[in-house]
Parts: sequence; C-alpha cells; structure tokens
Amino acid sequence: MKIKNRVFCCDNLKLLRQLPSSCINLIYGDILYGTGRNYGIYKDIKTNRETVKSFYVPRLEQMHRVLKHSGSIYLQMDWRIIHWIRCIMDSIFGEHNFRNSLVWEYGAGDVNAKNRFRRYHDDILFYAKSKNNIYNVERDRAGKKLKDYFYIPHFSQKIFQKRYFKEQDDYEVYYPNQKPKALLMKIIKVSSNKGELVADFFCSSGTTGIACKELDRQYLLCDCNKKAIGITRRRLKHVQRKTK
Repeated sequence: MKIKNRVFCCDNLKLLRQLPSSCINLIYGDILYGTGRNYGIYKDIKTNRETVKSFYVPRLEQMHRVLKHSGSIYLQMDWRIIHWIRCIMDSIFGEHNFRNSLVWEYGAGDVNAKNRFRRYHDDILFYAKSKNNIYNVERDRAGKKLKDYFYIPHFSQKIFQKRYFKEQDDYEVYYPNQKPKALLMKIIKVSSNKGELVADFFCSSGTTGIACKELDRQYLLCDCNKKAIGITRRRLKHVQRKTK
C-alpha cells in the first residue's frame, strides 16, 4: 500500500490496521472532543468515559504501533476528555514518555460563564515513543536558540455561526474548529525532519497536509467525512499549483 502523500476517506481505525509497523515519524490529531454535538459536517462522540475509552483505546494502540522508535504524537482536545485521554496515553505510551501538555489559547472563550472561569483554550498532549524522540531546537538565522515557548495566535472571527479562517497562504476555508497553519508548522518543524512522514488521522480540512508540503515533509491524511476530504484535496491542489 502506498502511504506517502496520500489522502484516505475511511474510518481511521480501518486504515491504521492496514499500515505496517514503525512507518510514521510524527502523528498529529485534532481529535473528537466528546461534545456529543452534531456539527452538520461531522458528529462528535458523547462525553462518556466508556464511549471515549472504547473509541480511543484501539486507535491509540495502533498509532503507537505505526510510530517509529524516534516518533512523537500530539493530540489536541479540550477540557471534556483530556483527563481520560491522558490516562489512556500513559497506559499505551508509558508515563515516562509523556513530554508536555501544551496550551493553545483560542480567544475570549465562553463569555457567559456564570459559576466558573471561562474556558478558552485547548490542550495538546505530547508523547514520544521512546527517550530518543526527534526534537529540533528552533534557532534564528544567526543560529541563536529561540525562546522555548508555545504561542500561536488564533486567526478567526465568527460569521453566520461558523468560524472563518484566512490561511497565511491566502486560501480561505470554512470548517468547524479549523486550526491555524502556524500551529501545525511549529509542531512539524520541532518533531520531524525534512522528507519524513507525518500522519493526521483526524485531518478534517487538511491543514496538516498543507503544512507538510510547505515544510518538505511527506503526509498521510485520513478522515471519514467526504466533505472534509473534498476540502483537503482542493487545498492540496491549490498549494501544488501555487508552488509550480
């Protein structure tokens, strides 16, 4: 099976089971958050411990299998399921391979919160497969090490109850909860090298693939939603034409 620079429209568990072991250098996933909502384009799973466990355990076991020894995995989610996912990841990847929990702030949050602090960030759990994971220290043009922080601005505004994002490559995309390209580019640069394979098994509108093409990485994208895959393929073609 050819897996480099491919886009698959299927259940990611089905695809994962067909992949060879130790074939992927980096995995990123903006996973299902367990809201239980129907977003029109896709339907989220329910906020239920057993539902989350039955959905994620087999998928994360397979992701661990397909990662190379020097590979890393970044999973993005919010407050609803992070405590359960962290326990699952500790069990599968090992507590000693937990590297960090990154915070991505996305705006003002739920401003109408009355009995708690606002919720206005996602968490990104960062695990490695071994102690020898790739980690490229970011440096400026003079070779000086950049400050080690994780701040990615959120390019968004609400229009007609949808989130509208203007990519830095000026390609406009509508998709619920889409993440900025800068977020993916930072993760990919730090945890992979040029020419290596980066996978996103919850690819939605394909931002991971766009970042890979611009950073000279190979990509493997998967989503079970046909509309998401259609958007992904159009965006990749757009970048290909622009490059030529």
